[in-house]
Amino acid sequence: MSASGQHHAEAIGLTGYATVADGIGGLVKTRVEDFRVEELSTKLSMDQRGRFTVASITLRNWETNRFIARLAKALGIPKERIFFAGTKDKRAITRQLFVIDAPANKVNGVELTDVDIEVLGRTHQKIGFGNHRGNRFTITVRGCAHPDGRPMTDQEAMEEIGKIHATLEATLGAERFPNWIGPQRFGSGRPVTAEVGRHVIAGRFDEAVMTYLSMPGDGEAPDVAAFRKRIREEGISEEVIESCPDWMDFERRMASHLLEKPDDHVGAFRRLPNNLQLMTVHALQSVVFNRALHARLEDGLPLATPVEGDLVGRVDERGQLEAKGCVTVQSRTADRIARNCNLGRLTVTGPLPGSEVSTCDGRPGDIEAGVMESMGLKDATWTVAAIPRLSTKGTRRALVTGFKEFTWESVPKASEGTLDGRWSEGPRDGDRWHPEGACIKFRFTLSSGAYATTLLREFMMAPLDHLG
Repeated sequence: MSASGQHHAEAIGLTGYATVADGIGGLVKTRVEDFRVEELSTKLSMDQRGRFTVASITLRNWETNRFIARLAKALGIPKERIFFAGTKDKRAITRQLFVIDAPANKVNGVELTDVDIEVLGRTHQKIGFGNHRGNRFTITVRGCAHPDGRPMTDQEAMEEIGKIHATLEATLGAERFPNWIGPQRFGSGRPVTAEVGRHVIAGRFDEAVMTYLSMPGDGEAPDVAAFRKRIREEGISEEVIESCPDWMDFERRMASHLLEKPDDHVGAFRRLPNNLQLMTVHALQSVVFNRALHARLEDGLPLATPVEGDLVGRVDERGQLEAKGCVTVQSRTADRIARNCNLGRLTVTGPLPGSEVSTCDGRPGDIEAGVMESMGLKDATWTVAAIPRLSTKGTRRALVTGFKEFTWESVPKASEGTLDGRWSEGPRDGDRWHPEGACIKFRFTLSSGAYATTLLREFMMAPLDHLG
């Protein structure tokens, strides 16, 4: 792995694997068709007199929030009147339900590039994240390669996947994998979100703003890199703001605010959208979780089987952890709890820290405390006085999660002209793929909150930027 790729992985805590294997390497998302997502949501009660229009919408290469903004504009309604269960990857083909507060004929009449709208009927129900049961994925990994860069044959790749699949089952139980929080949570190429969050929870808004504006990222366009470098070296000025690329709206808004009010860093930070402000704190919690999971693997503690001191929680019928009712494993309860974990009724948890969240006892507690100390968060209160809604009480997250209907097969190589620029450039230093390597199509379903990229990562064992 390249030095920059290794730094990115360490920055978000995504290091280590559940098995000792070579993996298959390869690249994901070399073309949009290689990443397909079909949302699985709870059933809606249809009623022809319902206020809302229900539509199944297929998107090609659209980020969910950007699509909703365009759809709202086309319908002449606020985007808050469009309801959905989950956001999806951009470079993909995705299908999901939308509930829209607009007449069916208006929804049917919308024409947007790479958007297919199928009106299903009407309903009185809105939908939200609580309706999201999971996703069905079909993902092709192209250019599988050995660790030394040699191309893998179809048979070699298929056998390696089979070996890893069997080892995961032996160590974690059938159809389970580590519940890592994926790279999408942290900002692709520039893992800035958690770094900003670190300053936010410490009340250092001057550093939070300057980190967001100026922290360099791998592979950024020359004009973006130049703008960030000028901020680092020259600070904020009209000339520097003029050099800000047109599409970097958040950066321009923050820098312009500081130009007018040089001491109002809280106000500058507030120029970010509310959900992105909150994401900075969530991303920092996510780094803690990933590092705690990795530290547990390094220490030799099991992920799926509880040990004394662990906090375990109930798993509901949707496969989601009921985090509020976690209990501490004691020696007298360990066997019974282990049986229930094995049956999938209970699960071992890791920390998403905050002001009120419980921590483990015993060895698991020592591991979690060590991670917090190593990150300089031992005394963090997770209370943000300047913007109270960013304060967090914390919660727990399952250390393992399930995957179902998992299959893999070799597929023919695609013609060169259909693959993206990275493929045509050929492997770079630190890459792990080869244009002559095998192509493997994976199919599986995941419950909501689990990341397809982190499941694939267990089989690919390739640098993070190979995951799309």
